[in-house]
Amino acid sequence: MALDAHLVGLSDKHRALDRKIDEEQERPTANPLKIAEWKRKKLHLKDEMERLREEPAH
Repeated sequence: MALDAHLVGLSDKHRALDRKIDEEQERPTANPLKIAEWKRKKLHLKDEMERLREEPAH
């Protein structure tokens, strides 16, 4: 159960970053450095979720 809750939390953070990226890209003065940083964080979250899903159950 704890793993499922952790995955949900990571997924929520992933979606929140997606929204932030979309909102920033819509701005006329979008900050490309912020967008790049958020994309890296989003990728890190995705990698972490995949790693947790692939881990054998104990």
